[in-house]
Amino acid sequence: MLKFGIVGCGRISQKHVKALLDAKDAKLSAICDIKPETMSSLSEKIPFEVKKYLSYDDFLDSDIDVVSICTPSGLHAEMTIAAAKKKKHVLCEKPMAMTLEDADAMIKAHQNAGTFLIIVKQNRENPAIKLLKEAVDAGRFGKLLMANATVRWTRPQEYYDQDPWRGTPEMDGSVLFNQASHHIDLLQWFLGPVRSVKAYAEILDHDIKVADSAVAVLKFESGAIGCVEATTCTYPKNLEASITVLGKTGSVKIGGIAVNRIETWNFSDRSPSDSDIDSYSTDPKSVYGSGHKVLYQKVIDAILGRRKNPVDGNEGKKCLEIIHAIHKSADTGKEVFLK
Repeated sequence: MLKFGIVGCGRISQKHVKALLDAKDAKLSAICDIKPETMSSLSEKIPFEVKKYLSYDDFLDSDIDVVSICTPSGLHAEMTIAAAKKKKHVLCEKPMAMTLEDADAMIKAHQNAGTFLIIVKQNRENPAIKLLKEAVDAGRFGKLLMANATVRWTRPQEYYDQDPWRGTPEMDGSVLFNQASHHIDLLQWFLGPVRSVKAYAEILDHDIKVADSAVAVLKFESGAIGCVEATTCTYPKNLEASITVLGKTGSVKIGGIAVNRIETWNFSDRSPSDSDIDSYSTDPKSVYGSGHKVLYQKVIDAILGRRKNPVDGNEGKKCLEIIHAIHKSADTGKEVFLK
């Protein structure tokens, strides 16, 4: 039985709690936050007693086996490395780090410790997304030609004002780091490595220090081209988070507010799953989707030796490299080539 501890008791932590309540061979043992009121608010949603810590050091010294990191993005690296030093496995929310150097340090720390580092990519677990991945891997698209990731969400100024770390380059990052990183991850998961990017990233409608909107053109090593469009300026509410993949023999769009609904599914060949497409669409209550539950069971099974690590540090770093290239292109006005 694995004992989990959650550090950071804000918005996303509730998804982690719900996933752990349904998990097999694991239990939630402790929570940690520097704000007592935030920690108390989360503990009210847990139907049993858990240990509560205001100190991360004390939290790591407890008997937990796995740390679920749900803190502001700028704290992910130091907390992940500290957990490795205590021989704790880590499940880290996106983005895994703010810099590529920090991401490398996180990976190295857990390699040296012999512990698991797993990055949260819950949208990979959406039924519609998993079906699309199967179609890509089966070659149903033929030659992959184009792909698009669109994130048209709204975040009012109050969202950024509620915590001082929001909208800052050191702790939060842009719309690409905070909101669109999952969708950029899906693009490279489907179409493979990105060769180069050209981009714009701007602050269009918020009083913050990082871009709330970005558009980027991606050239994949395969020769396919793609586009990322992301904003938190959509009026008056979240409109969509979608992925479109176009190939010589297939066209698919997964839409909804959390890449959760199949809107287009066309292939030149036929597959048994094509007759039951509607069953793969879901209706999540928020933009976070419903993939945390499936992800948690995969994390548990991986640590217990029953399956491979679903998304290790090296895999999680791939979308971070693309995001940094997009921002470099936006800053310089030039095409940026990835390694």
